[in-house]
Amino acid sequence: MSSPNAPAISLLAGSGNDRSSIRFGFKNTYARLPEQFYVRLNPTPVASPGLVKINVKLACGLGLDPDALASAQGIEILTGNRVAEGAEPLAMAYAGHQFGYFVPQLGDGRANLLGEVIGLDGVRYDIQLKGSGPTPFSRSGDGRAALGPVLREYIVSEAMAALGVPTTRALAAVTTGERVQRETVLPGAVLTRVAASHLRVGTFQYFAARGDTEGTRQLADYAIARHYPEAAQTKRPYRSLLNSVIARQAQLIARWLHLGFIHGVMNTDNTSISGETIDYGPCAFMEAYDPDKVFSSIDRQGRYAYGNQPRAAHWNLIRLAEALLPVLVYEEGGEEAALISANEALAGFVPQFEVAHRAGLRRKVGLLSEREGDETLIQDLLDLMATNHADFTLTFRRLCYAVDGPTGDEGVRVLFAKPEAFDSWAAGWRLRMVKESVSARERAAAMRMVNPAFIPRNHIVEAALVAAVERQDFQPFEELLDVVSRPYEDRMGLERYATPARPEEFVSQTFCGT
Repeated sequence: MSSPNAPAISLLAGSGNDRSSIRFGFKNTYARLPEQFYVRLNPTPVASPGLVKINVKLACGLGLDPDALASAQGIEILTGNRVAEGAEPLAMAYAGHQFGYFVPQLGDGRANLLGEVIGLDGVRYDIQLKGSGPTPFSRSGDGRAALGPVLREYIVSEAMAALGVPTTRALAAVTTGERVQRETVLPGAVLTRVAASHLRVGTFQYFAARGDTEGTRQLADYAIARHYPEAAQTKRPYRSLLNSVIARQAQLIARWLHLGFIHGVMNTDNTSISGETIDYGPCAFMEAYDPDKVFSSIDRQGRYAYGNQPRAAHWNLIRLAEALLPVLVYEEGGEEAALISANEALAGFVPQFEVAHRAGLRRKVGLLSEREGDETLIQDLLDLMATNHADFTLTFRRLCYAVDGPTGDEGVRVLFAKPEAFDSWAAGWRLRMVKESVSARERAAAMRMVNPAFIPRNHIVEAALVAAVERQDFQPFEELLDVVSRPYEDRMGLERYATPARPEEFVSQTFCGT
């Protein structure tokens, strides 16, 4: 299954971090930055590498040969037993606010950035191993990852990509033949993660906390060159950088809310400068709509509840602006001007988020133009869904089939604890739709493009992980991955993947772990 665009492959024998001549075509830039940005070290070899999954489509898009990656030598690269030719493994330094508390040094405690490749789309991507062994940033941790969290990140990140959400991707999952100690002893694994970059708000905080203005400047220049080259052409490139990050975060969080997604750990070290969703730990997709919904076992105060995610993102962006103040002072010509500039930029988050959020909600209910009263109409539906414990994903998906008229309402009504609660809302919805000269067929088609039939429902994810971890049965993982890779298609015979959890299946908590 080699890609016609894949580079030539030749394989060398050896082990224990031997160099391999599988050529990724690394073109590394982060490793050219000063060494206070990272620590150079190789992954720690593992006992017995084994393949779980290669993301064939993603590999080909990166110009890599999936067959070579799936070979014995390729698997050794993906577990860290070999170092690919051209790789310059390193652990990145960063800081972060974790649930509001600042930690001045975090860093990659169980990850190695192997290097960067240019995809066939011309975009630069990081290739990182997660679970690749201890680093100087491990803080007494073992540097390893358990199989369950690795597969969770694989499933959810690939689902998010298929849903159209900016996200890191999973290139591969491999087992290590070793056990890791968490609450219990679990099989170990390594995830190969692909990202536009691994620059975080916490990366900027790392240098700001040390008073390293030159490091902050170098990092900002690097972020501009890599993600926002248009900012370099403006009179105030650092302000433009801040504006751009704010804009992408506003769009990203709106997309999360449109899908009922809850990240779970929106710390500043888990907030990507590129605008991608990153670090899938105790993440989950909401079933019954509840703005206060929390799944993360460590979020005891609801800081990162579903409805709090816009507020949390704004808070994180304020921390980014604080970290950028030293370079903004230089750019603006003084501290007062820098503060004014930063606050002007930050004031843009809420309106940008609200515009994106409202527009997405209109699309979800099939409104193709903006009119007075739309916001109230949509909020009324959400309030009814919350009061009646209606499934978020199914409600919006089934609305697609109620566009033709009241004969299609029954599928939606049954989702509400009091079905009649939907009826009066639906009457107002139909009065609103007739104000647009759009056919029912066109409207329904547009709605199906934004309202998924399938999400990675928590109980099905959990069942797939249990099968893999406890029985070494990866078939449920493969089947779920296939379902969520085409989330907007109606597919016969897959009804159980679209069905909310029964009471005995309900997953009330999710956990960190990779």
